[in-house]
Amino acid sequence: MRRLFIRPFAGLAAIGMLTLSGCGTQTAGDGADPGDAGGDRAIRAQRVMRLSEVHEQTGMTLLEGPTFDKEGKLLVVDVTAPAGGPKVLRVDVRKRTSEMVFTDDRGAYTSAQFSPYDGRIYLTEFSRGDIVSLAPDGSDPRIFFSGEVNGSPMNPDDLAFDRDGNLYLSDSLGMAEGEAKGRVVRIDREGKNATVLAEGLAAPNGISFDTDYRGLWFSELTQNRISYLLLDGKGGVASRHTAIRVDGGIAQTDSIAVDANGNLYQGLHGRPAMTVYSKTGERLATVEVPAHAAEGLESATNVAITPGGIRAYMTVSGPDGGYLYSFNALAKGVRQSNGG
Repeated sequence: MRRLFIRPFAGLAAIGMLTLSGCGTQTAGDGADPGDAGGDRAIRAQRVMRLSEVHEQTGMTLLEGPTFDKEGKLLVVDVTAPAGGPKVLRVDVRKRTSEMVFTDDRGAYTSAQFSPYDGRIYLTEFSRGDIVSLAPDGSDPRIFFSGEVNGSPMNPDDLAFDRDGNLYLSDSLGMAEGEAKGRVVRIDREGKNATVLAEGLAAPNGISFDTDYRGLWFSELTQNRISYLLLDGKGGVASRHTAIRVDGGIAQTDSIAVDANGNLYQGLHGRPAMTVYSKTGERLATVEVPAHAAEGLESATNVAITPGGIRAYMTVSGPDGGYLYSFNALAKGVRQSNGG
């Protein structure tokens, strides 16, 4: 039987049909000047290691949600890992080794972030709509939030935290039906109150705060655009506008990370590459997998930049498996540099 690599968020119905049967410490002196983007230049990423193979049970693999822990290890989720398989992995990028941190019998986890409030790992579960939290070592799983928001279930894809530990989610509601019902949702750090900040969106995917936490960048997968949501500082929205239109061809906008200079790293589904934009919309660079390796890879979903350094690690997947690739970012890593 031919194995398929299918992006679940570009059609999570595929997961339903298959019945489920996405550190270095380099500093700016170690590479190109992080403040000089040099125009729309090409950056060649280098392979670090293979993390997963196409799973026989699900017919696909998809690495996502890279985020650094306090020890400098990189956490990565494998969205389509089968029951009992490693759904969250911890990677030692220096030694090029990985270990399973968490698994369960049914979750499709699409992103991971550490809360600044309680230090726990938070995971978005796309198919059931749950937000799950774990102890830093992967133990003690808890349902942080579950259920409907404003009368509709969620399909949470990516998440970002504000300084106080409140959660902001891209909710891809309506994707399976091809309808623009998606939302940006805020959940308070206690998991009790959920608020819709934006709605009528076309499969929102990536989400990240800007450098000073004044607003949120978010992408819409099926519109290939990035919007900016200016917050009012009281849990609401002051304004919203389309900020960047991504000319991706067959590729679509996936997850987003932001570096210390405010540059946006936009992951792509449909091409193993990532585009980099300034906060004012200039296209600065394209991060690409070398041509000889790109044939068996179909997405570069997400990235995490080493805290305080410029070494970046992006999750790349396709029929050849799931990989980590690395490159030098244009500026240093901050909390927003863990791809949301």
